[in-house]
Amino acid sequence: MIHFLRFNVVGVLGFALQTGALFALTHSPHPLGYLAATAAAVELAVLNNFVWHQRWTWSDRPSATWSETLRRLIKFNITNGAVSIIGNLIFMSLLVGRLGLPIAGANVASVAACSICNFFLADRIAFYVGAVRSER
Repeated sequence: MIHFLRFNVVGVLGFALQTGALFALTHSPHPLGYLAATAAAVELAVLNNFVWHQRWTWSDRPSATWSETLRRLIKFNITNGAVSIIGNLIFMSLLVGRLGLPIAGANVASVAACSICNFFLADRIAFYVGAVRSER
C-alpha cells in the first residue's frame, strides 16, 4: 500500500510538471501543436517520475548497479512512458480534437485514465525485484 501512496504523490508532482510544460509549450511565442506539446510534456514527467520512484517510491528495491538502473529506466519508459504518451495522445485527440474540450481539462482526464495501469506496470515490471534479491 505504501508503494501505491508514494506512487500517487510522485504522480501529482509529475502531473504538475507535465501541466506546466504543456502550458509553456502551447503558449510560447512559437507554440507547438497540442499533440506534440503533450508528447514532450509527458516524456518530461515520465523521466522526472522515474527518478523519484527510484529514489523514494521503491527505495526498498534499490538498484545494485548503474546498469540495472539503466535497465529499469528503459523498462519504465517502455511501459509507463508508452502508456502515458500513447494514452495521453489518444485521449487528448478525442477530448480536444473531437469534443472540443479545453486542453487543461482534457489533460487532467487523460492522466487520470492512465495512472492505475501505470502503477501496476511500474510495480510489476520496471521496479520488480525477483525472489532471490527481495530476500536480502
